[in-house]
Order: sequence, then C-alpha cells, then structure tokens
Amino acid sequence: MASPARPRRQVNAYQLIALLLAFVLVSGVGGVLGAGLLIPVAAGASQLTDSSVQIFDELPDELEPGPLSEQSRVYAKDAVTQLATFYVENRIVVPLDQVSEHMKNAVVAIEDRRFYEHGGIDTMGTLRAALNNASGGAKQGGSSLTQQYVKNVLIEKAVREGDPIAADAVKDDTIERKAREAKLAISLEKRMTKDEILQGYLNIAQFGIKVYGVETAARHYFGKSASELEIVEAATIAGVTNAPSKYDPVANPEKAEKRRNQVLGDMLEQGYITQADHDAAVATSVTDTLNVVPVRVGCQAAQGAAFFCDYVTKVILSNPIFGETEDEREAMLYRGGLDITTTLDPAMQAAAEASALAAVPTDDSSGVEDAIVSIEPGTGNILAMAQNRPYDAAFEPEPGTTAQNYSADQAHGSSRGFSPGSTWKPFLLAEWLRSGHTLNETVSANKRGWHNKDFDWCGGTVRNEPKPWSPSNSDGRTDQGNVSVLRATYNSLNTAYVAMESELRLCDIKSTAESIGFKPAVTADQANGVQMRPSMVIGTQETSPLQMAAAYATFASGGTYCDPVAITRIVDANGKELEVPSANCNPNALDPAVANTVTYALQQVMTKGSGVSSQLDGRPSAGKTGTAQLNTHTWFVGYTPQVSTAVWIGNAEKAVEMRNSGNGRFVINGVGKNWWFGSDLAAPTWRDYMNTVLAGTPAQAFPEPDPKMLGPVQAPTPTKPPSDSENGGGNNGGGNNGGGGNDNGGGNNGNGNGGGGNNGGGNGGGETAPDGEQD
Repeated sequence: MASPARPRRQVNAYQLIALLLAFVLVSGVGGVLGAGLLIPVAAGASQLTDSSVQIFDELPDELEPGPLSEQSRVYAKDAVTQLATFYVENRIVVPLDQVSEHMKNAVVAIEDRRFYEHGGIDTMGTLRAALNNASGGAKQGGSSLTQQYVKNVLIEKAVREGDPIAADAVKDDTIERKAREAKLAISLEKRMTKDEILQGYLNIAQFGIKVYGVETAARHYFGKSASELEIVEAATIAGVTNAPSKYDPVANPEKAEKRRNQVLGDMLEQGYITQADHDAAVATSVTDTLNVVPVRVGCQAAQGAAFFCDYVTKVILSNPIFGETEDEREAMLYRGGLDITTTLDPAMQAAAEASALAAVPTDDSSGVEDAIVSIEPGTGNILAMAQNRPYDAAFEPEPGTTAQNYSADQAHGSSRGFSPGSTWKPFLLAEWLRSGHTLNETVSANKRGWHNKDFDWCGGTVRNEPKPWSPSNSDGRTDQGNVSVLRATYNSLNTAYVAMESELRLCDIKSTAESIGFKPAVTADQANGVQMRPSMVIGTQETSPLQMAAAYATFASGGTYCDPVAITRIVDANGKELEVPSANCNPNALDPAVANTVTYALQQVMTKGSGVSSQLDGRPSAGKTGTAQLNTHTWFVGYTPQVSTAVWIGNAEKAVEMRNSGNGRFVINGVGKNWWFGSDLAAPTWRDYMNTVLAGTPAQAFPEPDPKMLGPVQAPTPTKPPSDSENGGGNNGGGNNGGGGNDNGGGNNGNGNGGGGNNGGGNGGGETAPDGEQD
C-alpha cells in the first residue's frame, strides 16, 4: 500500500530565509544538490529541520531551457531587401562568440560580479539583500545571473504554453519563488558551463521596450551586431535589463545614461576597463551614441509591399506543411526565427506601386480602386502585387485604407473577387482550338436569343428558361453577319463567342478553363471550379487578378500552368531549410500548339483590336481587355514571354458603375468619360507598367502558331460594317444556375440589370457607346 502523501506545511519567512541561506552557504562551497541533507545542522531546531527538509524536497530541481522565441524576417527575392519582421518577442539568438568581450564584461559587472566563482547562488549578494530587506531598508535584489536566467526561462516556458498564471507566478516577489529559483540555479550549474549560462542569459534577457536579446538590442540601438559593441554601448545595453522600460535609452535617455554610468563604474572597479576608458565613456552622452534602427514590425512596415507581405503570412498560417494546427503555424511564424525568402522583385514592386497610384490616386473622388499583379510564366512566382489603397490591418483602420488584398482570393486576401468580363474569352478560344476548330473559321456575329437547349450540357438535363438569353455587343449593332473567330477575338464580340460556345461541349469548356488556371475567388466555390453555364463565356463568375495573371501565364509559357507561389526558401533558427509550398507546375496543362495559337490571336488584340493603344515599346505582347456588367469592373490581362500581368480597376466594397448614369460623365483621376472600358485605363496602365519593368531586358518573340489551327481564310459575310469595339450588353442573362451579364454592360436604351437566377435571368441591356470610347 502506498504511503499517504505528507501534508504541505506552512513556514514563515524566517524559516525560508534560514533554508535559503543554508542552501546558499553549502552551494557556495560545493554546489551540491544534496545540500538539503545538511540543512538540519545549519538550521538547528527540529521543527524547522522537518519543515526545511520537506520544503526542499518539494522544490523542483530540473529545468530544461527550451528554444527561445525569435523574430522571423521576410525578404524579397534578393534575400537582402527586408520587407517585415514578425515576433512575439523581438529576439535574434546568437552564440557567445558573436558577442563582444565588452558586452560580456558589462553584464557580469553590473548583474553578478562573482558569477565565475559561485555554484549558482551568490552567497554574499543573497545574504546582503536578505538582511537589508528584512531590516526594512530599500529593497535589493540578490539574484545571481544564473537565477535571473532561470527566471527568464520559466517565464518563456509559461508564455509558450499559454499559461499567463504561471508567467505571473514566476514574477511574484516572494521568498518561495526565490527558493525555487535557487534550487533550479544550482541544478543548472551542474549541467551547463558558465559560458553556456551567460550565452543563454544574453539571448533571453529583455534589453528595452519590446527588445529581447543582446543581438536585437545592438541592432536596434546602435545599428550594429553584438560582436561590434564598444565599451560605452555595451554599458548602455547592460544597464537596461534591471528595468527595461525605465532604462530604455530611446524612451528615457537621462535615466539610461545614469544607469550606464553605474555600469561603467562597476566595470572600472572590477578591472574590466581603465580609468581613461571610464572617463571617456562617462563624458559621452547616451543620445550621441545611438543610431536607432526601427524594427519593421508586421506587414504595415512593408509599406507598398504590405499586401504581398500579408499574402505571405496567409500562406504560412493556412498551409499544413507549416504545422498541423493554426496555433502551431502561428507559433512558427511569430516565434520560430524564420528567414523567409520570397518571390517579390523589388524593382517591379516599386513600378507596380507607382503605376497603381498614377492610374487612380488613393483619394480619387471616383471611389474607384485598382490592383496590379505580375506572375513569372513557367514558375508561378509572384513578382509584384500592388494596389492604390494603403494597407492598414488595425481594428479601426484609417479612412481610405484597407486590409483587403484586391489581387488575391478570399482565402489569401479576404476578397470575393470580381467579374473578369471578356478576359474570360481566351479560355473558350483554347477549347475551340483544342476541339479541332480554327481561327479563320467563321461564325455568326448576329444577335439572337439563346435557350438552354441550344447548348451541349454533356448529357445533363436542363429546362428552358422563360425568356431567351440575348447578349449584345457594346456598339449596339445587332446584325454583323459571319466573322472569323480571329476577328471575333480581337474585336471581342459577345455574339460571335456565344455562337462558338454553342458548337462546343460546356463541360469541355469548363475543364479546359480550369486546366489553364481559372479559379473562383470565393473559397466555397473553388471545389466546384467553373460554374458551367452559357454566360460563363463573358466572365460572369468572380475571380482574382492574381489567378487571371497565373492563367494567362499558361499561354505565355506555351502551356505550363503553375500555382501562384510567394515563397522560395525558409530557413529556421537552427539553419535548417524547411519545405515550402510547391507551384505544382503542370507542363501538360494545355497543348503547346493550342497555347501558342491563342497567343497569336491575343497578339492581334494589341495590333488590331481593343489593345491597339497599349502595345509595348519594341517587343511583342499579347492580352485581352475586359469590362464587367454596367462597367463595374474593367480589366487588362496581358503578357510577354517573361511576365504575365493583370490590371483590375473597380471597387471591392460596392458596385461603382464607371459610366454616365444620368449625372454626367464619370470622372476618374480628372478624366471624364461616358463609359469606362478595359481599353480606357486598365490597358494603358498595363502598358506603362510593363514598359517600365521590361526596359533593358531582351525582347523575346512568341512561338509561331500551329498552321493547322489557323485554318484556311474564309470570306466573312457581314451585313453591316464590323465593330472594333469590345462587346457589352447582355439581355436576359439566362443559363442554368446562373445569370447573364454583359461585358461592357448596359446604359442608354438598355435595362442595365444583369445576372440571372436558376434557369432564367435578369435583363441586362446593351449600351450603344459613342465612337472612340469602345474597347
């Protein structure tokens, strides 16, 4: 039968002092953990003996210092340009040989002058402090440097385990806590060398307001490494730990200087510095020695690159490769001491920021917002990500700011995405070519009503809607006869593209679009992918600018799709390289012949169609304009072999119709237009940005199209002169489970209501746009 547990006895402060002093005296001689056996002799009285032995037995004697919380740093792709820092405790751990001798000496001199002589407890210091405090004198601390290290380890352990009560208990100014620290300190000295303890202390101690560890302190206060600290600098930092807020040299320079001089006096007294060293240091003002380097905390510090930084954090906090639970992933980012190298190109990022603000200033009265994002074809690397609204993740952000990343999807930026308009057409074009059709084949561009039964639902059963879907073109012309698919592409004719769609299987269009890289922005919709309905051809399903840039990069790379990636390398605090998310590049996403022939068609957009004013300087390019219903979103997505970029202009919070709604011309950045299309602002913004980032790089040609996919030229039979406009309109937007919508939607002579319901649709009349204002 097990012996019953002995009841814990209460002892008074004098008994604990006797216990502690006995413990200290013995440890000072031999540092033996078995010193508890000698306490009866030192203490005397049997009752005290019994209590002391029991209390001593019950104190823990094992302490295993765990890994310290360290700051994580995020860098651009050059691994030099630092974007931001994340931490719970701002700390950079370094070995002792990377700390200057002056720093080591200063800490020992002020905190524990007998550090190299005692076995964990400074007997003299403890006795002096105990007698002084018991007699009512000014309270003194008698803790050795080892005891202070123990205290900090216990606090760190409690904080890591999420135990605030334990963390507070470690800080209690009680003799019970001192006794516990004493035993643990003696135990620690049996397993660690003095240098190991000093190294641990220098890395764990707080050296200022939110400054932890000597390396972080040296960088923050003096802009140098701890290995480079001079006498006066070392004395300043060493003096801070006694009261980090009180003696912080930035917050309280006068108090910090007084404390520093005390450290210098102790260093002189103990022979660490000469009188001349001392006098020169004391004569130097603390403020004159400071070279404060602000810590770039969180994504706010990344300034224009803040949204990319935020995207990086979303990747780490959501991806299971960084931890099974979100708490583990958060601990890795904020405590793991990671060096995170990203894909961001600093020069391209600066150009994207400038272009976004030049297109739509932050405080523009239009209320319009914009975003620019670039992808490297063949790798998925995100090269730039900018928008015209400043980043502010505060609970109550400043007016005109946001934490919503317009470039990213819901999971990585809280955006539900935007209707891409006619930028969706190349996905259908790819399926048109893949299924055996050609660019020179002719289709009808005449306006007509379409029913569900007019489309191949791949065996699915659908009902006909009450009213037909009758998409229009932005020029309002209803009868344009037969036109080539190539012309339908560079003039972005809705009517012709719906006719093409009727000759294909909807499920094949869906599959090809998904393989190329189209993805919905809303997380709940991503599992189902493209919403299979006739109106998908004019971009009725919301997506993100980032994903559109990634999808067009599939064409730019000759058929390889890669998931967008923001991180190329992560190294942890121990120098171990961690796994990072893969781009999952699929070289078979699209037949190269199809990809190159789509590119050929999109090059004609730049030379004959809505992108004519957006050709690049001295190099070929391909792209497509897009405008969502009622001109609420305008786009240009284009590429060269090196870069794929999407430009979006609209409003993420509400539908802002960038058109004349009866109140006069709609003004953006001082320019008024009756209708804003993708060709008006998004395309020129794309051109200016791409010219900047590609300047000085070799001009690369695209591969030739497949001659078989070009096909023989057929004579078009227009009944009216064809339009060079991007199409708009969208009457009776029908389709199963979806609504219509137009590309450059409604206005004069139109109903202006897009979007349908199940097997039906709302009216979305097309608008006749004046010459020169069409995409």
